[in-house]
Amino acid sequence: MPASTPKPTLHWHVLGWLLYSGYQIWGVFLHPQASLRIGLWLTCSMLLIRFVEFYLCYLVVYPRLLRSGRALQLIAALLGVIASYIGLRALIEEVIYPAVLGFHNYSPDTSVSYYILDNIYFASPMIVISVAVWGAQAALHRERENQLLRGEKRTAELAFLKTQINPHFLYNTLNMLYGMAYPVAKPLANAILKLADLMRYMLHESPDGQVNLTQEIEYLHNYLDLYRLRFPGQFFVDFTVTGEPDGHRVAPLLFIPFVENAIKHGVLDEPETPVRINLALQPQGLAFEVHNQSSNYQKDATTGIGLPNLRRRLELLYPQQHTLQINAAGKQFVTSLHLAR
Repeated sequence: MPASTPKPTLHWHVLGWLLYSGYQIWGVFLHPQASLRIGLWLTCSMLLIRFVEFYLCYLVVYPRLLRSGRALQLIAALLGVIASYIGLRALIEEVIYPAVLGFHNYSPDTSVSYYILDNIYFASPMIVISVAVWGAQAALHRERENQLLRGEKRTAELAFLKTQINPHFLYNTLNMLYGMAYPVAKPLANAILKLADLMRYMLHESPDGQVNLTQEIEYLHNYLDLYRLRFPGQFFVDFTVTGEPDGHRVAPLLFIPFVENAIKHGVLDEPETPVRINLALQPQGLAFEVHNQSSNYQKDATTGIGLPNLRRRLELLYPQQHTLQINAAGKQFVTSLHLAR
């Protein structure tokens, strides 16, 4: 996925071009050459050509190639921009102007090599200016994003502190209840144990903020098993894993929003249309897909973290390394996530 272009602030771009155009036109009036008319036409054509050159670099070349480390492609693209500059200038000043206005910019005896070298010189400043503007705006964009993230983090921490019940106390209490329930009702004891395992996983922290994929898979199995206990004989969900998950690490609780969404909105009590969950390990990365048939009623009031929040989390955890697709066709609902290695 290519790097995104920093969102331009329109009024600053308009102001910049007005100042630059005014400076160039002012120079025509201060230092008229052949005639004021010819000078103004040539200045207008140059402004148009440089405008095209600037935004070719700013909107196309630098966002796609500057951060990706593709140096050869970047050089080739910039050479293409210079070639476009030369071709556009030749078209306007050496073809259209002579036919319509009756004058050339260059003399007829100008050699092709001189024309190319001269225009490489004139094309170079706008290439440098565009990368400077793009880089500065990208830096400001990142700083604004960092400020937003710091604010969101503070808000989340305050909300967490306000609502926090000591999770370790709950986890230990669940283990105690498991010990009490086991001699009386083993199914109930197993449900308590699975709930305790879910809580322990949610409390798990690692230095790199990731967990083994096998742990994430076990969490999903425990989560689904609790629903099977809630709806015995009426809970049809197929969860398959393709490939070897050992050795893979992912962000924790990455897949549960997909599963929660399918359980909340899907048909669970019809064996002909089960919810299908597939996790596939591929050479190019990881694919996680959930297929469900949409239900006409809501079975669960819980909402999890929600797919919109998941999109934001993926942008932060896997920038330029993920593809998230959500498709609805009739009553069929499919969500898929692909993580690149």
